[in-house]
Parts: sequence; structure tokens; C-alpha cells
Amino acid sequence: MKKRTQSNSPLVSIIVPVYNAEKTLPGCLASLAKQTYVELELIFVDDCSSDNTSLLLQDFGQQQDGRIRVLRHKKNKGVAAARNSGLDLATGVFIYYVDADDRIEPNAIAVLVEAAQENNAEIVGCNWFLSFASGERKMNQPSFSDPWGAISQMLAGNMRWNLWLFLTARALYDDFGIRFTEGMNMGEDLMVMVRLFSQAERVVHVDKALYHYEQTNGNSLTKVYSLRHREEVTFHVDQVERCLKNSRFKHRLGSSIDLLKFHIKLPFLISDKGSSYRIWMEWFPEINYITDMGGRLSIRLRVLRWAALQQQYWLLQLHYFMLTRVVYGLIYK
Repeated sequence: MKKRTQSNSPLVSIIVPVYNAEKTLPGCLASLAKQTYVELELIFVDDCSSDNTSLLLQDFGQQQDGRIRVLRHKKNKGVAAARNSGLDLATGVFIYYVDADDRIEPNAIAVLVEAAQENNAEIVGCNWFLSFASGERKMNQPSFSDPWGAISQMLAGNMRWNLWLFLTARALYDDFGIRFTEGMNMGEDLMVMVRLFSQAERVVHVDKALYHYEQTNGNSLTKVYSLRHREEVTFHVDQVERCLKNSRFKHRLGSSIDLLKFHIKLPFLISDKGSSYRIWMEWFPEINYITDMGGRLSIRLRVLRWAALQQQYWLLQLHYFMLTRVVYGLIYK
């Protein structure tokens, strides 16, 4: 990382929660060290790691001339608490997140800050790479130019809400008391990004892929959610619904919350296991038989839902086989 000098450029706080990340952290640190943007504050929150994570952070801090802050939790609190600790320490004009097992392009922060300044934007979004050991694929986010445009794309399942896809003005967090709910570590980025967008006035999308989302398991399309994970996601979906129904966008919601619930539980239909299909039926059951959803479900998704409701599991298994062996196996790798 280049040495900071007196500058009119805004300070950016990059928050990196880390927990037992000794295997992946070196790649993340290397990408942060290569940033062309100088005015950086790197905040690492070590959530009581038991491996060599703390030593890696100590060595990294000694090698760099930039502003690096390391906070170590005395006990493991989870990623939501780690993000809050990072926010409480941050002094930058903008906030950006990087996960300890991912990396960013050398010009990532420079591109995002430039877009923020040119558009006087409070939130700047970008595209990303889905990265495997043998290659990667560029993934494009839909463009947006206003807060509701972004929120509606998220609710419809067209746009990812991961924190690392957005540079955000710290004032949005502080002025509106936006923080993560400690102990609720699954789906926390959805809730926070919707709250941020619901308060923002000026937002913009940059049509450049700047983040590398590392996939360590190339054979897995979906995550395995435990009952606790589903409870945490349900909590955050409920918070999103409450937020939007009390926001300036309440009259524009329509079927958007139903769409969100459908896409949240969709991974359980992208499976070859009967147990997953049963979870799909039981999670957010109130939307199972809603036929329209504003006409915003693709033919493929309508067929998958029909197959689940009619217990035509062979069709779901065929879809999974074609997706994992043909599309996922040949294109993504």
C-alpha cells in the first residue's frame, strides 16, 4: 500500500471481519496492499481466532505504511458483531467491506470513489467475479440510478445485496442508526443494504467488475442452511418488510416482499434431495400458492415451483443434474 500523503481525497474505511482465516487471508491482504487509492483506513476485526490469523495481521501491519487498525474480540461474537465493531472504529467518509477469503482489483477503491465524487453519490455499486481455482466468470449486476431501482432489483432476485458490492457513505450508518443485529449472522447484509438504500438520495452503479468472490468448493451451488440459519434469515426478511412498509417506498411495494421470500428459499429447489424440497414447502409457506407475483417469475421458476407443489421431484432432480453437470460444470469452471 502506498504511503499516505496530505490529500483532498476522502478517507475510505475498509472493514475486514476475520475468523480463523490463515489459509485465505494472505490473498486478501495482498490485494489490499496493491490498492492504487492512497487514502485508506484498513480495519481488521479478529473475532477471537484460534489459528495464526492474528500473526498474519501483525506482520501485515508492520510491512505497510498505511493506516491499519486491528481489533481483537475477547470472545467469538459472530460476523454481525465484528462488522459493528468495525463501524464503531471507522473514521472514513466512505465504508467498504472485504471478506477475508476474497480479494479486490487494484483500482477497486479508486474507481468507486471517483464514481461517488462525480455523481455526488452516497452509495456506489459495482460488478464482480465468481472465482474458482481454475478460472473465474464475470458477473454483472443490473444498473440502477435511484434507491428504489436498486431495492426493487434486490427484492426481485435480480441483484445481489452483498456488502462488498457497494461503497457507502458512513453518514448513512451514523445519521440513521444503521447497525447489524448481533447474534444474527445470516442475511445481515440484505437487511443493512435495504436500510441504507431506503435512506439514500443519490446512488449509482459502475459497470466494472471489481471484487473477486472466491468459491472454495466448486461442486456446491447452494449453501446448507441449518434451522438456526433459516431463523436468522427469517428475522432479517421480517426487518426488511418492516423497514420498507414504514418508508417512502411503501406504496410501491406491490408483490415485492413475496418475490423476496420466493428467491430467499429458491436454493432449496436447486437440489437433488427430498429433504430440501420439504424445507422449501415449510419455509414462508404463505407464498407457495401465490400464482402471479406481479408476473415477475420466469417460466423456469414457475415450472420448478409447480414441480415442488405437485411433488414431481424427478423434474427438480433433472433440473439440478442439468444445472450442475452442464451449466455449472462446463461454463463456471
